[in-house]
Order: sequence, then C-alpha cells, then structure tokens
Amino acid sequence: MGRATLVHADCLEWLRERAANSIQAVVTDPPYGLREFNEVEQAKLRAGRGGVWRIPPALDGCKRMPLPRFTTLSGPEQLAMRGFFAEWARLILRVLVPGGHVLLAANPLVSHLAYMPMLEAGFEKRGEVIRLVQTLRGGDRPKNAHVEFADVSVMPRSAWEPWGLFRKPCEGLVQDNLRKWKTGGLRRESAQRPFTDVIQCSPTRSSERQIANHPSLKPQRFMRQVVRAALPLGEGIVLDPFMGGGSTIAAAEFNGYHSIGIEQDPRYFQLATTAVPRLAAYVVPGGVEPGLTRTARASGRRSPPAGAARPGG
Repeated sequence: MGRATLVHADCLEWLRERAANSIQAVVTDPPYGLREFNEVEQAKLRAGRGGVWRIPPALDGCKRMPLPRFTTLSGPEQLAMRGFFAEWARLILRVLVPGGHVLLAANPLVSHLAYMPMLEAGFEKRGEVIRLVQTLRGGDRPKNAHVEFADVSVMPRSAWEPWGLFRKPCEGLVQDNLRKWKTGGLRRESAQRPFTDVIQCSPTRSSERQIANHPSLKPQRFMRQVVRAALPLGEGIVLDPFMGGGSTIAAAEFNGYHSIGIEQDPRYFQLATTAVPRLAAYVVPGGVEPGLTRTARASGRRSPPAGAARPGG
C-alpha cells in the first residue's frame, strides 16, 4: 500500500523471523493492559458495557470515547505486562539497526512497566516526548462518595501523555553511525528549529475517528511530527508493531517514509487497510505540517528528505 506494508500477525512471532539490523525506527502505542484488547474485553467494549474499559457518560449530549482502566491491573497482571515488554524489547533491539530510535506511547500509571524492560534489554533512554493533551483520565471524586467528599479528587486530571524515547547504542560516534546506518539522531523540524520534546496537541478529532474508529487512535497532527523525527536523514523503515487503526503508518506515508505495520486483531487490521490512505491524505485543520518549506506551505508540498534528489538538480 504505497510505501507501507501491512501485516496481519502476532508481532512477537513476526519479530522473531525478521532479519537483524533491518529496521531504522519504531513508533508505537502498545496495549498496556494486554487484556484490554483480548476478545472478551473487545466484545464488552463494542457492546458498550465496560469490563476493563471505562465508558464515560455523555457530557452535554456529547458521547465520549472509552478509556482502559489501568488502575484495575492486579499484581500478577503487572508482572505479566513487564514480562511481555521484556521479551518485546529484546526482539526490538535485535531488529533495529545501531542508533535506531523507539518512540513508545505510555501513560503515567504504567510507563515504568515498559520503560524498565527497555533499559534492561540494552536500550539507552534518551528522554521523553510529552504530548500536552487534556484527557478524561483522572480528576474524579471518590466513587459512591462524591457528595461526601466533593472537594477530593482520587488522582490528578491528566493533562499530558508521555512517549518514552529510547535508542539502540550507536556504533562509534553519532556521525559515524549516521554515515553507516543513517540513524543515531532525530530529524530537525527545520534548519532553525530542532525537534522538541513538548508538543501541544488536542485529542483526536471526530473527523479522524470517522476514518478509523479505534479506541486508541492518535491524531495525525501529533503522529506526523514524531514519525518524521524518527528518521534523522529521512531514510529507512518505520515499524509499528501494534498498528491498530494505522495512525503511525499513515503518518509515515504522509512524510514519504517506508513503513511496516503489524496488527493481530483481524477487525483492526481490516480497518487499517482502508484507513491508512485516508488518514495519510487527511488535512489537519488550521495547522502547518513540520517539514514544509516556506515556499511550499501554500501548495501543501513537503520538503524532500535530506539527500533526496530535487527536480532539476
């Protein structure tokens, strides 16, 4: 599909078969509860009856999106999650080229369960990209005692989303790694502005959800920026092992990158096959995309990747 390859498979099985040093970047939003995307919980979600999914009440007549209840995870479930990420991180380290980055979506409640296995596998933590977004998570009063404790919130209302940034160690200096593997750094937003680790972005718009109705769909306004940054020279393959509705793959298509998306759920895989080209063509309301040259902004044409041939030159 364009520059993208979509695969219906279990990502662990696929990673075991993939050649070593064959992927340049990973940008993904894993299923942190693991069980929130199994058949039982997905059936409850689609029926609107909850389970591990919290179905928020309508607000002023507006139907709100469901959220997974990560606070319901038991001790054994957290250990299982950490064990899953330990195996996943080892496999990702093998297929990434030296200097390749991983951008890993998380949330403040469970990020440590994925971050620590990444470090133990041998990745370097290079910081976090913070998406400033007002979500519906947290801020609630005590359940069944909201009147008695009207001035109490059980936990803070979330206003940010962390994305862990990890790198496979480089071979030698960064410049050496860039010359050999085309990786090791992050692509600048422009000659004047580096990629920054705080990005303000509203929740995914209903117009995007109409294209890809996935409960964890990330907005193109955000995804196009982080996916673009993942390949410092604009060359290589971006992998999303948990493709979902295809937002990462669509962002790679928009940026002119090659990509691979893996999805195990057959419903979401079929969704992505139709959603990716439509999301890639989606026009973000009121925004100038990163990578547009000043002269190209009016026409919407993106500047070519570094090192790419330009017309007439």
